[in-house]
Amino acid sequence: MDVVREKNMILSPAWLVTAIVTFIFGFAVLGYLAYRTGTDQPPIPREVRSADGVVLYSGQDVLAGQQLFQKYGLMQYGTLFGHGAYLGPDFTAEYLHTGGLKMHAYYLTQGLPQAEAAEKVRTELKANNYDPGTRALTFTPAQASAHQDLITYFGQMFGPVETQKGLRRPYLQDQEEVKKLTAYFSWAAWVSAATRPGTSHSYTNNWPPDDLAGNRPTPGVLMWSVISLVALLCGAGLIFFLFGRFETLGWHGSEEAPQGKYPAPEDTRLTPSQRTVAWYFLIVAVLFLLQGLLGGVNAHYHVERAGFYGLALGDFLPYNLSRMWHVQLALFFVASSFLAMGIFLTPMIAGKEPRHQDKLALILLGALVVVVLGSLSGEAMSLLGKLATAGPWFWVGTQGWEYLDLGRLWQILLTAGMIIWLVILIRGMADRLKGEHPGNMPWLFIYSAISIPLFYAAGMLFGKTTHFSQIEFWRFWVVHLWVEDFLELFTTIMVAYVFLLLGVVRARVATTIIYMDIILYSIGGMIGTMHHLYFSGTPEIHMALGAFFSAMEVIPLLLLTYEAWKFMRLGAPAGTSMLSTQANVFPHKWAVMFLIAVGFWNFLGAGVFGFLINLPIVSYYEIGTQWTANHGHGAMMGVYGMLSLGFFMFVARYFLPMDRASNRAMGIAFWCTNIGLALMLFINLFPVGMLQMNQILATSYWEGRQPDFFLLPLVRIFEWLRLPGDILFLVGILPVVYLAIRMFANRNREVREPGKG
Repeated sequence: MDVVREKNMILSPAWLVTAIVTFIFGFAVLGYLAYRTGTDQPPIPREVRSADGVVLYSGQDVLAGQQLFQKYGLMQYGTLFGHGAYLGPDFTAEYLHTGGLKMHAYYLTQGLPQAEAAEKVRTELKANNYDPGTRALTFTPAQASAHQDLITYFGQMFGPVETQKGLRRPYLQDQEEVKKLTAYFSWAAWVSAATRPGTSHSYTNNWPPDDLAGNRPTPGVLMWSVISLVALLCGAGLIFFLFGRFETLGWHGSEEAPQGKYPAPEDTRLTPSQRTVAWYFLIVAVLFLLQGLLGGVNAHYHVERAGFYGLALGDFLPYNLSRMWHVQLALFFVASSFLAMGIFLTPMIAGKEPRHQDKLALILLGALVVVVLGSLSGEAMSLLGKLATAGPWFWVGTQGWEYLDLGRLWQILLTAGMIIWLVILIRGMADRLKGEHPGNMPWLFIYSAISIPLFYAAGMLFGKTTHFSQIEFWRFWVVHLWVEDFLELFTTIMVAYVFLLLGVVRARVATTIIYMDIILYSIGGMIGTMHHLYFSGTPEIHMALGAFFSAMEVIPLLLLTYEAWKFMRLGAPAGTSMLSTQANVFPHKWAVMFLIAVGFWNFLGAGVFGFLINLPIVSYYEIGTQWTANHGHGAMMGVYGMLSLGFFMFVARYFLPMDRASNRAMGIAFWCTNIGLALMLFINLFPVGMLQMNQILATSYWEGRQPDFFLLPLVRIFEWLRLPGDILFLVGILPVVYLAIRMFANRNREVREPGKG
């Protein structure tokens, strides 16, 4: 195909300048917040003593307990500071509340009245008895007594399997491990209650809410919630005013858009590297199937704690392992699809392909398989206690942090694989970039591709003994900044290129949308990352900026939703529709349908459900509940999962004829996965989250996070009502597997002869 190079920038240079300025501003603020995270992190005492000088535990015990928490995958069983899995308890709240009850009982035995004992507990928990000079923390007699009791308490929680009730938990046979893990929970609880020097609230902004500890919302929690709402309304009004003005000026150029000139996939000669993509999507389909099945297993653990319809599944696939694999497979499924789509699009953009691209693509495929199998098996060995604590668990087992569970070795190899992928893209685009203005789409494609391995590598800026607050800061650079910003940017560019290559829009329109995306996400998305860190031991400025800027993250999602429909109108031939049910009208109908679904879920799952829980006052009571899971499923599967399936359907049309079987399979996959996801959210996750919030507001955060909450009769009804949606979703995965097998079998298909249908 002929490639037209633009030596001049297609748009006004003001777009490029604005994008660079907002990008620099966003990272300048993040750099400052990184500095404040390090300087203002809660201290880990050198030792914790009782009032009579007896050492209860040391700072090394706290770090050793943190490593046990990682090694045994406890963040995939419950949460710490509100982050992790949702079926187990929050260990911060567990220690704080249970310890407070034991302190209260201690004073009752000394003859204090109920009210006086409760006030004394609050006073002692709020007092910060840490001495920065000696780095020693002194516990009162009541705190010391409660700590000793809690060693026994957690020893029973992680005791022999036959004595455990409910979900299967790791069995800590070594009493020293129990003591170190309890020390870690004790430190977390102290951080959440003790007053931060120079303030009137704790290191975690008084989270978790607990009357016994005197933890109530701070003025900042309320104030920044209000200000973030104002920011959303003002930002939305301004953006829509400007957007409407551009529309009036005809910035889309819709009257110039080509009408219905779609290149026939059957007439496209695939390059060697494009043919290797059939291998990738076969793996994507397998990963998607396994991820869906594990999701069903996790959901069933909500109603049957000990197994699966009588089968003792927890003996060899405990909940923390099944959930860890479920989350990891979701990332692998999406990442594999993105890698494949980048490889497939590159020759289309460049107009040709250099030699040996297919060999590099197959090397990358092999590396991806090694990382997937190695990381999943390592995680299983670590969680099942097959790797020694002092041994290789961190490197080949699990790092133990949600979304970054894979061992550090596999994380390094995955990053290296992304670099190989980047080399493939740059090699393929090298000639195309020559003479092209650095502000035009080909360069934007490469810039966004560079950001993929670069910002995933931020997850390696901490080690095995790094402070929890710093771990969370860098972890959310991956969970939020990498996933929700830079993958979103790469997504926008790839989707824009798809429509450009299909003749749906002109380069000017596509480029404008990309720049709007860069600018809006740089304003809201980067600094908005901090909304994850309201209560993770960071200073209040993280909450202030995170709340303010994350509110504006909804705005680009609204615009992208609008753009999805705008694209459809631009590409429809006169008197027809791109979404016509006639398969011969538009070959990429189902790919476009999945992209429309992405717009819907972007607005609802990421935007509405995300904003619902991002307000500090809501997050204060909600974090770690089913509303978090509701947002996670709506955003991760609804946006990135559906986008991956859209890429899959787009590529499938270049391997498969537009026959009735393939068209029907694509339709079943679309309707079943989307309806199944909607049922999952609206009949299970959202209503259960509402019941859980009500429980927390009516009683306490600790009680709402107890596993027994899911045994309440009404909650169990909603949990069982999830079954039809889950089954429908799994049914929707089967056509994807069928299509992947057909693609693989037809990967060497010949180009259709001219004039033949």
